[in-house]
Amino acid sequence: MELLSPAGNFERLRYALHYGADAVYCGTKIFGLRAMADNFTLDELAQAAEYTHTQGKRIYVTVNAFLRNEDLRSLPETLRRFEECKVDALIVSDPAVIDACKTHIPQMELHLSTQANTTNAAAARFWHSIGIKRIVLARELSLEEIREIRQETPDTLELEAFVHGAMCVSYSGRCLLSNFLNGRDGNRGECVQPCRWRYEIRERGKDGLWMPVEEDERGTYILNSRDLKMIASLKELRDAGVVSAKIEGRTKTALYVAAITNAYRLALDDLAAGAPFDEALEAELEKPRHRPYTTGFYFGGDTTEQTECNDSPQTHEFVAVVLEADPANGRALIMQKNRFFADDILELLTPGSLGKEISIDRLETEDGKEVVSAPHPAQKLWLYTNDPLKPLDILRKKI
Repeated sequence: MELLSPAGNFERLRYALHYGADAVYCGTKIFGLRAMADNFTLDELAQAAEYTHTQGKRIYVTVNAFLRNEDLRSLPETLRRFEECKVDALIVSDPAVIDACKTHIPQMELHLSTQANTTNAAAARFWHSIGIKRIVLARELSLEEIREIRQETPDTLELEAFVHGAMCVSYSGRCLLSNFLNGRDGNRGECVQPCRWRYEIRERGKDGLWMPVEEDERGTYILNSRDLKMIASLKELRDAGVVSAKIEGRTKTALYVAAITNAYRLALDDLAAGAPFDEALEAELEKPRHRPYTTGFYFGGDTTEQTECNDSPQTHEFVAVVLEADPANGRALIMQKNRFFADDILELLTPGSLGKEISIDRLETEDGKEVVSAPHPAQKLWLYTNDPLKPLDILRKKI
């Protein structure tokens, strides 16, 4: 299976590719459903596509917002710019966008967004008949339903499914809460995630008391869905006919993208080699910030795609990234992300490996002065260690 990772900006795109993604998906400043992500300008997108292709990987661009008439005026020129950027596919959902693609950039590969809510084989065949090469399946499908769709659709149609990340309490993202409560339309990429807010009800009697709907020690969260995690079930997804495993997270941190991509890369490589699932990967997925996990709807009657508190555990923090390796002198130039000390035991996050601890021999400023800590944001330091490091390796510390 292809491993498809999120790229909310150029930094996260580089991490996704470095840590094992076969392809990345990203959005521009318009026509996507993640307006809160940094996203790319068209000039930045051209650079991102060139960089991705130098790595031998693929890049897909989201054009999956539901457009209004006013949006259609600039759509043809934007689509032509996407083609000039040499992206590998567009992720679409609105029939108007599909029609415009066929008219103005007919050679562009089209993937149908999960926002189109494809839940049956007849719909999948229809979309394929009008030029869709890949369908990102609705998240509400079970493995058995995916298997049936695969059996009843042409082999030339590819199936993609989410395997990790945030879930939506509404049907494949079709939600009006944000628009109703905040005036920002989730169907046009501006969702403020009111499903993550805390809610109570108010009784209409004399006192008008506010009452919790359901409460634990951390509060009331009646709409806040758990996060999806399918790392232990990739074989079942592959056997059902899924060819691309998609990680959600264009608004997530670089550390999140790197750690999650690395774990799924290792799991997919083990699967391809016929090796048993490595339980250590489960522990790795607990380290980045996340909500409690679920397998969603994949196993049918299981209803664990339920609400939880908005607090999410995080066991490790991102303290530094390696900028430059100097193995001849046993050191690496790093950039500080969070404060750490020379006597800390740090954990190395590097492609193809899990949680190796490293010790610091000493820290020096760029001009050679020894220091005992890295207290300043974005401070560059020489870190001396016996462990080999390479650019884009991440150093993290247990909280």
